[in-house]
Amino acid sequence: MTPFFIALQFLTIFPVYLKNMPSPKQNGQSLLFYPVIGLLIGLVLFAVASFLHVLPVVLLSTIILVIWILLTGGLHLDGLADTADAWDGGFGDKENTLRIMKDPACGPFGVLSLIVICLIKWSALYVLLQEQHYTALILFPILGRLTPLFLFLTTEYVREKGLGWSIAQYIPKTWAMIIFGISLLGAGYFVWVGLVTATIFILTLIYLRYKFIQRIDGITGDTIGASIEIAETVCLLCFIICGFYI
Repeated sequence: MTPFFIALQFLTIFPVYLKNMPSPKQNGQSLLFYPVIGLLIGLVLFAVASFLHVLPVVLLSTIILVIWILLTGGLHLDGLADTADAWDGGFGDKENTLRIMKDPACGPFGVLSLIVICLIKWSALYVLLQEQHYTALILFPILGRLTPLFLFLTTEYVREKGLGWSIAQYIPKTWAMIIFGISLLGAGYFVWVGLVTATIFILTLIYLRYKFIQRIDGITGDTIGASIEIAETVCLLCFIICGFYI
């Protein structure tokens, strides 16, 4: 169960203490449990929304968004801000982009990206909760945590050390592809809306992969975090829009 606890420790703020330093192989295996962590996050959001459904929607949507951010410790938002700053300040150069990503300071473009992503998420959550689609809250964190599987399976990791490097070297590719496919089928629960959302999700990942390769020849931990946030937001927005047409 060590790979599961590695994933839980890395992706959430749940108090997990590992007795020994994980091996590179265990780090790679932990990727297989990312969708499970997404499921846990989704179940927490679903439980909170169901329990507090009597509250005004504007307040409930704010609570859900705050809990969503707190459960991950803002990890992926940090990656989004770093990536946005690097894309803006790198001026198309690979080395400059990678250098800016490592800078802990958050520039104006990074702040703007956080504001935009949170506004879109909050607005979409407001509509989702207004329509009482509470079960959909389980779907989006799962899709978000499928993002690293797709990127690690299809794209080179450009840095040569750290957790991301271990995962890239030791990821069980066959099992990762199977888990990705099975998890994606969960969108079928929502029938046509789920099918369209899953399709948009895949197209979003393909586009992000293309942009990452174009700029830095691969992926980093920051771009993966940014991709999780973008994928979750796009899927949430797509689900809401499709609900008005399908």
